[in-house]
Amino acid sequence: MSDEVKVPLFEHDHAERPVFLAGNMLEAARVQKNLPSLTVPHGCLLDFDGELVDFLLMTGAATHEPAWPCFHTRLYRWSVNGTEYGIIGGTVGASFAVLVAEELFALGCRALVTISSAGLIAEQLQTPLFLLIEQALRDEGTSYHYLPPERYAQASSPLLEAVARQLNDAGLQCIRGKSWTTDAPFRETQKLISARRDEGIISVEMEAAALLAMGTALNKPVICFAHITNSMATRDDDFEKGGDDGHETALKVCALALSALLEHN
Repeated sequence: MSDEVKVPLFEHDHAERPVFLAGNMLEAARVQKNLPSLTVPHGCLLDFDGELVDFLLMTGAATHEPAWPCFHTRLYRWSVNGTEYGIIGGTVGASFAVLVAEELFALGCRALVTISSAGLIAEQLQTPLFLLIEQALRDEGTSYHYLPPERYAQASSPLLEAVARQLNDAGLQCIRGKSWTTDAPFRETQKLISARRDEGIISVEMEAAALLAMGTALNKPVICFAHITNSMATRDDDFEKGGDDGHETALKVCALALSALLEHN
């Protein structure tokens, strides 16, 4: 018997059709809950922290969608310049974020933007800032269910260019670069952080690699932002996002990105 350890993540045949589908599950949930049929807005946002949802509700700018059949989350609608978008908060972690993303696409979503609160890895930058993620290091498990092993998940270059153009035209500051997606933020060591920094990585978060891999595998338009707000709790001002002004800016960034994706597609 071989002593080689067989890692389950590397046993997937990505060409084989899955049997448990998001659309089927949502239809069963809809029937069980006695809900009407639903088509979600074409552009949707995953707000991992949930603070943007809270801000929209506090300001009266979002309304709950009661027909959303997901067992785990709530979908809200909000409008920007006459265009309605969907937003779901609290989808922290790669596997949960991808589960909800697949559900959104199953019910009519045509473009997905995500935003996370992220830790700063690069030494030359100051928080808070927005990172448009071009590549995400696959230090998590979910992406390997969608794509064969590679070091990074890649965002679509045409989509990145379209989004960057929209943000630039609006005068919103956003840098582009690499992020590190991890399943275990409390296992980050100084040695690992230094190695990631040497690799040119700017931030660390928990979802982007899986979402970009899903987008590639399913041919769905996905763009991920990191709102870099902290240095992993090593400074007194960590996790400061700029209050309501920070929330408004984050929503502008995400709405412009959604607009760019929908126009591009």
